[in-house]
Amino acid sequence: MAKVTRDDVARLAGTSTAVVSYVINNGPRPVAPATRERVLAAIKELGYRPDRVAQAMASRRTDLIGMIVPDARQPFFAEMAHAVEQAAAERGKMVLVGNSDYRDEREVHYLRAFLGMRVSGLILVSQGPSERAAAEIEAWDARVVLLHERPEAIDDVAVVTDDVGGAQLATRHLLEHGNAYVACLGGVDSTPAVGDPVADHIEGWRRAMHESGRSTEGRLFQAPYNRYDAYQVALELLAGPDRPPAIFCATDDQAIGVLRAARELRIDVPGELAVAGFDDVKEAGLTDPPLTTVFSDRPAMARAAVDLVLDDSLRVSGSRRERLKQFPSALVVRRSCGCGEPPAADRPLQS
Repeated sequence: MAKVTRDDVARLAGTSTAVVSYVINNGPRPVAPATRERVLAAIKELGYRPDRVAQAMASRRTDLIGMIVPDARQPFFAEMAHAVEQAAAERGKMVLVGNSDYRDEREVHYLRAFLGMRVSGLILVSQGPSERAAAEIEAWDARVVLLHERPEAIDDVAVVTDDVGGAQLATRHLLEHGNAYVACLGGVDSTPAVGDPVADHIEGWRRAMHESGRSTEGRLFQAPYNRYDAYQVALELLAGPDRPPAIFCATDDQAIGVLRAARELRIDVPGELAVAGFDDVKEAGLTDPPLTTVFSDRPAMARAAVDLVLDDSLRVSGSRRERLKQFPSALVVRRSCGCGEPPAADRPLQS
């Protein structure tokens, strides 16, 4: 059987091959609804399958979006990648995901690999400030949107959440329960870079502590972002003589590790220790007790990132602030802070 071509579709639909192309590619020019229906009916009747390789060679772009995350094993990044994949599918695109493992050389490796594949755009959840990554992006003149984190070295459009405001909400809430102070479980770096969400979480914690007249001296502790290593840090902290009455964790994964350590040490949560996290991963509602945390709207952020990376008209030029799309965060109240768990509709308190 002869291969069905775009010319065959155009003849059956009574239109030009250019119009068939516009229908298949959703642009760049609009097509009247009746004409679109004729073309789609012809495609279905003939069983036409577009040659994606030929399309990519002609346009120098593929139907792929590259996405680089620090570690897809962590629930937050896994959920973010899934949200991006869903948003991309709505636009007729597929997503390739690479893990930088928090290493500059891995981030650059995936940048080169994805850009070499002529992806339609790149969504970068950076592992931190990287001059090498910034140089690579500039060399390829790539369409890049930063998601979740905005390192100073890379001056591209960014989609983030209100990390400072969300951390303030969580810390204030823990203090409002009558705790003398709130300790903070930050990241592995004692001085995280500007644009790092964990740096903003620490800043929000500091602001809430200072505005309530509490000192933060000696109350910030370093811990890896994953639950397993955070659990080890929490075991030592909670078993020590200066056990804090409350802990705000920069990530939910850390908080899950803290809850496990408290359970092992027979420390009652929230009776003897109040805990809050940040991210509202799906597991946060299933911990024992359920975890009070800060919600970030990952589906909305993912849709915004996909729209921005595909649509040049939405990639705003101008100052760094103008190129930033920030979503509000909200406190999700559960039992780990000392509250009874309210109805779902009453939980979010926005920053």
